[in-house]
Amino acid sequence: MQISVESSPDELSYPEILEIYLKGNFMSDSNPTTRLGAASIPGTPMGVSAGDAGSYRAASSHKATADRLGPLQDLPGFWEGVGFSLIARPNFSGGNPNGIFLELNLLRETLEFRPIGSPVFNRGSMQDDIAIYGLSYLHRVTDGVTGGALHIEPGLWLNIPATTNPKADASIARLATIPHGNAICTVGFSQNVVFDGLPQIPPANTVPFKIGGDAPAAGTKNPLAEYDLSVPSKFRTDALPPEITQALIDDPNSMLRSALQGQKLTKITRLITSTPAAGGVSNIPFITSNADAPGLESVFAIEVVQNPAGDSFLQLQYSQTALLNFKGMSYPHVTVGTLIKAF
Repeated sequence: MQISVESSPDELSYPEILEIYLKGNFMSDSNPTTRLGAASIPGTPMGVSAGDAGSYRAASSHKATADRLGPLQDLPGFWEGVGFSLIARPNFSGGNPNGIFLELNLLRETLEFRPIGSPVFNRGSMQDDIAIYGLSYLHRVTDGVTGGALHIEPGLWLNIPATTNPKADASIARLATIPHGNAICTVGFSQNVVFDGLPQIPPANTVPFKIGGDAPAAGTKNPLAEYDLSVPSKFRTDALPPEITQALIDDPNSMLRSALQGQKLTKITRLITSTPAAGGVSNIPFITSNADAPGLESVFAIEVVQNPAGDSFLQLQYSQTALLNFKGMSYPHVTVGTLIKAF
């Protein structure tokens, strides 16, 4: 059975449609105007008038999409690796005068990025429309020792063109949702660095400070005993693996530097975003009352690593700090990781 232009699917019985499907006629018909689902309104999606067709965006080719991802173009694919997380979480009923429990975890991580297959148009009222290209991602994190689930984060990375209103250079943005009840938007910029050697990675602060104050200078001694491994504490993760050292607690970025030892980097693309620059964090009421998360800043570095044979591979290193505000203090929640592009 063939469907003519005059025959719409609504005029067919279910057995007739099923017969067409089983025979494969809808696949073998080379005339697009007589295929099932295209016959009712030739040239437009079924159920869409010709006047409305302009509201739909056509999918771009994979190459065209990749070309427009800009600094994000090396992210698509599957990455896996290891990392470290430090978080001081509230301890309401545990009897700690400081009111915290310091959780320390080695991490196993996977990150999968998929390009959005078409431009995303933002309609302008003060300037012309802009087209955004980007990727969706899913970040999964488990405990590196026990294998227990720690974190899952679906989100988006966006490549945003320069705009005239507001007047702004080209930028990037990261949108993330966290099942604790947070939605995050960070905005920033990229840096491309070509060199022969290893980058200088500044330390990451883990010392708490008063809400609204400045983070302590690098090397400041932490006043809380939970952060000092030489002082026994039941308010800290126990049976720590040997990889978690005092140096790592004082500066989690030391793990990133260690991973680079013996490597030769030829190029780095840094994705630097934060909520203070623009964007922000939205939290469910429980989080706002008990451990408010007011902001996040991060650096993701896409690194081209050259091995002794002259071959290259892609490596992704990141360091991010979210603040948790409770009991008058801001507690840095620092996470770092080094992942290799596998597929």
